[in-house]
Amino acid sequence: MKNFWSIGHNKTISLHPSSVLMGILNVTPDSFSDGGEHNSLQEAVSFGQKMMDDGASIIDIGGESTRPGFDTVTIKEEQNRVLPVVEKLAGKEGAFLSIDTYHAETAQIALKAGAHIINDIWGLQREPEMAEIIASERAGVVIMHNSRDRDVLTDIIEDQKFFFDKSLELAKKSGIADDAIVLDPGFGFGLNFHDNLVLLNRASELHMFGFPLLAATSRKRFLGTLTGQQDAKMRDIATTATSVLLRQAGFSIFRVHNVIMNKDALAVVDGVEGVACN
Repeated sequence: MKNFWSIGHNKTISLHPSSVLMGILNVTPDSFSDGGEHNSLQEAVSFGQKMMDDGASIIDIGGESTRPGFDTVTIKEEQNRVLPVVEKLAGKEGAFLSIDTYHAETAQIALKAGAHIINDIWGLQREPEMAEIIASERAGVVIMHNSRDRDVLTDIIEDQKFFFDKSLELAKKSGIADDAIVLDPGFGFGLNFHDNLVLLNRASELHMFGFPLLAATSRKRFLGTLTGQQDAKMRDIATTATSVLLRQAGFSIFRVHNVIMNKDALAVVDGVEGVACN
């Protein structure tokens, strides 16, 4: 497995020796944790800059909520929300931008506007053009596993394999380079409480695919169930616990709301692993 991630605009992100933080920037009124907090362009850009200052290497910008039961928006509305933010942040030094979208049209426009990565919650399987656009723009891609369309899950890892095999075949046929691909097991997407815990426990098995792994557990509902914290913003400590566990399981990238808290926790893990390797 490579220690770097090739992304758009001829950039690369080092995945070793330190963990990589991806800060979440939702420009939506209804996201489960921070909906409505960054609706104005100035608020969104300021928060994106703050996360970069706090240690995020990547800012993941989303214009449509993906929480359970979310309301879909038109593609035009999604673009109206995310593109001004991309254009503003793209001009800032050291900013690597990801777009959380499964719409090929939004992906293409955002990449041309300065984004580097597409984070697709349907793993290239929702819109056929998505993989071709990512390949043609030579962008990075997060291929996320999604169980929402599955009625029954038998074995968690087998289901991951079934899904990712299909997504990776689409990527290969479209010409997406292997070093542009990161996999996300999709905590919380179509998984019940027990499923999430099993996935957390068996996460190291996902190295079978040979691609870098991204953890996106931040403030998810199963953490609220574990801790009794119904307010999503009170789940940051639980999130850092999962980040530590998944870093020890070999994950490289961590998509989080609270950058500082996760950065500090992961710095400890990285430091200990660095000593162990010497």
